Amino acid sequence: MEETRHFQAEVSRLLDIVVHSIYSDKRVFLRELVSNASDACDRRRYAALTEAGLGAANGEYRVILIPDSEAKTLTIEDNGIGMTHDELIENLGTIAKSGTAAFLGSLGKDAKRDVTMIGQFGVGFYSSFMVSSQVEVTSRKAGATEAFKWVSDGQGSFTIASAARDEVGTTIVLHLREGEEDYLSGTRLRHVIKTYADHITLPVVLRQEGKDEALNSASALWTRPKSEITGEQYKAFYHSVSHNFDEPWLTLHWKAEGTIEYTGLIFVPTSKPFDLFDPARKHNVKLYVRRVFVTDDCQELVPSYLRFLKGIVDSEDLPLNLSRETLQANPMLAKIRQGLVKRVLTDLAKKATDAPADYTVFWETFGAVLKEGLYEDFEQREALLNLARFRSTTEEGLTSLEAYVGRMRPNQKHIYTITGDTFEAASRSPQLEGFRAKGVEVLLLTDPVDEFWTSMVNKFKEIEFKSVTRSGADLEAIESATGDDKKDAEPPANTSNLIALLKLTLGDAVKDVRSSVRLTDSAVCLVADEGDIDIHLQRMLRQHNRGDETTKRILEINPGHPLIRSLNDRVGHDGGTEALEDAAWLLLDQARIIEGESPADPVAFASRLAKSLQRGLGA
Repeated sequence: MEETRHFQAEVSRLLDIVVHSIYSDKRVFLRELVSNASDACDRRRYAALTEAGLGAANGEYRVILIPDSEAKTLTIEDNGIGMTHDELIENLGTIAKSGTAAFLGSLGKDAKRDVTMIGQFGVGFYSSFMVSSQVEVTSRKAGATEAFKWVSDGQGSFTIASAARDEVGTTIVLHLREGEEDYLSGTRLRHVIKTYADHITLPVVLRQEGKDEALNSASALWTRPKSEITGEQYKAFYHSVSHNFDEPWLTLHWKAEGTIEYTGLIFVPTSKPFDLFDPARKHNVKLYVRRVFVTDDCQELVPSYLRFLKGIVDSEDLPLNLSRETLQANPMLAKIRQGLVKRVLTDLAKKATDAPADYTVFWETFGAVLKEGLYEDFEQREALLNLARFRSTTEEGLTSLEAYVGRMRPNQKHIYTITGDTFEAASRSPQLEGFRAKGVEVLLLTDPVDEFWTSMVNKFKEIEFKSVTRSGADLEAIESATGDDKKDAEPPANTSNLIALLKLTLGDAVKDVRSSVRLTDSAVCLVADEGDIDIHLQRMLRQHNRGDETTKRILEINPGHPLIRSLNDRVGHDGGTEALEDAAWLLLDQARIIEGESPADPVAFASRLAKSLQRGLGA
């Protein structure tokens, strides 16, 4: 009995992009379908390791292309793992990858760019609608006797019904649109497969006029000597494993020999994947054992902070009958992971030294992810600190910690940092005024991860990190860049009476009120006491419902500011008590606003502000 079902909303949106796009290189559809067929064969081969009855006859797996000029159809057939009724619906009717809906909603009108992203959803199958008016998929799962047929014109719905298929595997029939008959040409198909799928590890066969012709080398690219592999072949392999269309920013191909033997072919992309910050934090490196695909979901193989990597690792030593549980506890896999991480970080360091401008491009794209390793991977912390790059108050572009340390002022004992939501917000903080006045460089940290690694990493080369938002800035001991600290310093006003009044008025709303050495232009600021949670971190946690309590802060006042001088002069004068109390609360609310907070009592704030304006205007 035939069922009619509707596509998931995200699939409909994706199909709309595909069908209505004018994409300059439609060959992507064939690359995606052949890659999917190869993956299906890999999965059947692996399943047969534990259940021999699931394997192909004689252990031979292949993908066959069958062009039919009369019917104007192109068939892609494999003898892979196949799909059940429910799997056809799940794999071809829905997109389960987290973040897809939000990403699709953000896509612009650049149709070419949109189509290039399709493979990243794990559903490159839909690219077949670029050249097809109708697609038929007939599939029989390994171990099952019944087959099913899925049919759609890509217009919002599909049908599924029982079907006949003698062998296990999947057959896809593309009914080509008018003008796409070129994909029925043997010459065209040979060229596309040689360009995009020569690395596929099983035969891709062209069946035409009763003859079969192998179109690819059918040998694993990573097993060939590097000297025999061209840049174009590396790029084609990268496109296949990543489903990206950008150039690989870095290609790593090596063979580890010794106690543990394995081969790695790893790529660092140029572009940021749409799901880079997906909460699952999964990588996309495939694990093979002696050229046999094992899994693309071995999270123990690559740490989460390197999840932007694409490629494969092929082990000579791991057992083929790996289960999820044995993978987690396998010491050989831990050794491979250790070697892979060391190789990647070493090559990144080399790139940072040899091509700093190129490395800056990488850091702008993936630096926020790499910094996750600073609090997750103690063993590689030093290497990651050397790779890290930051914006600062004194340098254009990015700087390393090594370079920062080389520019530290005499008597400066800390690496100073400030966190903020954006570079602009952090750089405008009044807490930086005293540091700028003395020429002391401060690192501007604007990635959410910065709040966490800075609380875990205390030092770089024995020099401690310190947030400028904490009470002890140690500024007075640091020699100014101009050397005129004492000559130009203005004696502070006697603010002890004003500070006493502010403490009395504000009470428990603040932890303390102090005279500031960090402020030069602003009247007030809030700082965290030593040992208290950083101001920006607390606000960030509160925004994510991770903390309701608000830590009391220290209110610092600038004794040389005209406003503070004026208020100080009024202390003790008759009739000025109410105005000074209002001013105390307004100063606190002003400091809160500067920190991105709201006044504790907006109505009271507005009332006090109105009264102060009236007094100032003489109304």
